[in-house]
Amino acid sequence: MQEIWQNIVTAFTENPIRLAVDFVLTALLLYAIFAFIKKNNASRLIKYVVILAVLVVVLSSDTVGLPVIGKIASYAVVITTVVIVVMFPQELRRGLWKISSHKSDASTFSTHYDCSDEDLRKAIDSIVRAAQNMAKKNVGALMVIAPKDVPEHILESGTALDSKLSCPLLECLFNTKAPLHDGAVFIKGDRIIAAGCFLPLTESADVDKELGTRHRAGIGITENLDVLTIIVSEETGVISVAKGGELVRYYDAAMLTDTLQQIYGLKAAELNAGAKSKKRRQ
Repeated sequence: MQEIWQNIVTAFTENPIRLAVDFVLTALLLYAIFAFIKKNNASRLIKYVVILAVLVVVLSSDTVGLPVIGKIASYAVVITTVVIVVMFPQELRRGLWKISSHKSDASTFSTHYDCSDEDLRKAIDSIVRAAQNMAKKNVGALMVIAPKDVPEHILESGTALDSKLSCPLLECLFNTKAPLHDGAVFIKGDRIIAAGCFLPLTESADVDKELGTRHRAGIGITENLDVLTIIVSEETGVISVAKGGELVRYYDAAMLTDTLQQIYGLKAAELNAGAKSKKRRQ
């Protein structure tokens, strides 16, 4: 350890900027590893990672004088990487998928649709009324409020529609006798772009065991893409909303309307309009 510290002091004296960059990159790497482990319900492994890191530093030091075990420890990063790939393949695939399809909130949900704000408000009203009607009848439903770009392989798992959104059409699609009722309906702006689509299921251990496939699919797609899902339970009639891998249950009409207005950017538009009107009055 004394030799390591001496090397750090020497490096700082010769090139402090390079050493500072080295420390920052190392800290970011460690943070990413710990965040990944914690997010994937493997926080108990953190202490073992810390122990492994200490052993790597100690055993790879020339001061200890153990060439064989020291050489093995020096490859600990490679070994750890292989272990993570083997133990968490689904999480890694989900992370890569999310990175490849990531879009900022500004471009994912915006008011730049091929329709007016009034059309969007009518669409929101139709979605809310359909969700309430199906909840009262205990009809299961899964609606995805999608960004401009949706992965083709997801849409191709269902049936392309590109139809004007309406409350009767949504209820018809989720009718238990309809051929597309088991899948998800994708909504973009005021149009239904596809129905009967199959979604990836969440594998999170935090999901309530009572929740079925429809809820797990609704959560799973929001873990991979920046979308919002509305789920109506077939068993209880409860309306839930998922975004960013988090599920919130027991939504009423007012809550659902407010959430959809925010997603479509109508809330921000109303606030800006109110602020401009107030400024003019002053």
